[in-house]
Order: sequence, then C-alpha cells, then structure tokens
Amino acid sequence: MSNELVLLPFESLGMQDVGRVGGKSASLEELINQLGNAGVRVPGGFSTTAQAFREFLEQEALGQRIDEALADLNTEDLAALAATGARIRAWVEETPLPVRLAAAILAQYQRLGEHVSVAVRSSATAEDLPDASFAGQQESYLNISGDAALLRAVRAVFASLYNDRAIAYRMHKGFAHAGVAICVAVQRMVRSDRGAAGVMLTLDTESGFRGVVFITSAWGLGETVVQGEVNPDEFLVHKPMLAAGRQAVIRRRLGAKALRGVCRRTGCRPLHTPRRSGAGAARTVLADRHGSAGARP
Repeated sequence: MSNELVLLPFESLGMQDVGRVGGKSASLEELINQLGNAGVRVPGGFSTTAQAFREFLEQEALGQRIDEALADLNTEDLAALAATGARIRAWVEETPLPVRLAAAILAQYQRLGEHVSVAVRSSATAEDLPDASFAGQQESYLNISGDAALLRAVRAVFASLYNDRAIAYRMHKGFAHAGVAICVAVQRMVRSDRGAAGVMLTLDTESGFRGVVFITSAWGLGETVVQGEVNPDEFLVHKPMLAAGRQAVIRRRLGAKALRGVCRRTGCRPLHTPRRSGAGAARTVLADRHGSAGARP
C-alpha cells in the first residue's frame, strides 16, 4: 500500500493539485482562498485523491476485471455497451472501499459537524483538455446525510466513471480507461432549494467580452440549470459599473423557470413552479438591488 494520501481537505489544495484531486476539487480550494477575503462564503469540505481510486481498483481485483470487460468492447454495438457498462457499474458499487479510505472519509465528514448534509460530486483528473472535455460525464449526488449513505454515494460516483457515455467517449478519443482517475469532492450542502442558484461565468459566452459577468439562475437547486432542465433567468453584469458601486445589470431576461429543484428526505427532485402573479416563475431571481457592489440577496 502506498503512503500517498487518499484524502485532502479543500483548504490544503491548489490548482497545482489537479492531477491529485481533479479539476473540480482543486478549483473549490481556489474559490475558498480567493473569495473568502471578499466576504463570499464558499462551503467547505474535502476530496478523495486519485491514489484513493487506484487503491479502490485493487480491491477484489476490480481493476483487472474492468480492464478485461472493456478490452474487446465495440462501442458501436449499443446493446453490448449498455450491458458492459451496467455490469461494471454494479461491480464498482458492490465493492467495499479500502479500510483506510472509508475511515478517512468518515473522519473528515464528522469534522464538518453533526447530521450535516453534503453534496458528493465527481472530480475527474481529465475534465477539460485542449482536445477533449470530460466535464459533465460523471454523476453528483445531493443532500447526502449519514455515514452509510455517504460511503454509498462515493462508490456511486466512482461507478459513474463507467457510464455508457464516458466509456464510449474515452474510446472514441483514444484515452486508456486506466489512465483516467476519478476523485470525489464532498462539500457541505447549501440549501439553495429554499432560495435560488445558478451558474456565473466571468465573460460573455457569445462574444468572449471580458468586461461583463454572465449569470443564469433559477429558483431552487442549481442542478436544474446545470442539467438544462429549466429555462433560467439571464443577467449580464458590467464589471466596471459594479466596481464603481453603480447599478451594473445591463441586460436581464426573464426565463420560464417552470421547475424548481428541491430537497426532501427521499432525495432531491424538480417540482413545478407556480406562475401566478408575484410567484417564482413570474419574476426574476435577482432584483435591481442585487446589481450593485456589496449587495446581498
């Protein structure tokens, strides 16, 4: 067994650790360190490492079985792809985590507090490359609470490295399956289902203009926006105006926001949003007062 660490808290990471913990986990640390001093609260957590995944594949000869199953697979045969992927995912979810990994995960989870709900998110070591993008291919699980549920979710994220789309994409791009490791980011859950969430990009995605911030948002969990399940509100915020403390929203578009992502004890799911006057779907997520420096929802 290697002495390399199998788990690291976000605060100890940096972008130099992408190869160890994947792009998402490394980026979360950057957000914590860079935005903390600006008063932006980024939920804490921890990440498993690529080494943890490699040790997991050594359990019960799992890696060897996966390699053999994929060796002669023809991804053009969709039935064979589906059957092979399902078989591999079942193996992964049934295989116990290495003892030291499970112990490290539960110790860090307890550090977050009692009865804490977390998001269990995939963070692959190959996500955005010059000639390939693996982003969005693996799964994330929301509102996970309790030791047993957390360990199950970690295995489920590991298993998602072998969903049909991911297997076919790697083979199409010429990537060896064994050359891509998946890490798991465990992050304190933000109950945005009681408010709003979305995606913020630091430039205009259509023109590439860097003088604005582009925001898409909807009521509830941001997962509905990320997965394209909802037609969100859109906002374009002018950076120089924001820095000057003036009204900076230069364009807004009301989205239908027909669905609202919510969490219940049985899990998270989208619910229909009322369209009556004054209700969520009939107004934008961000009001004018949010478009100035220092504003808070």
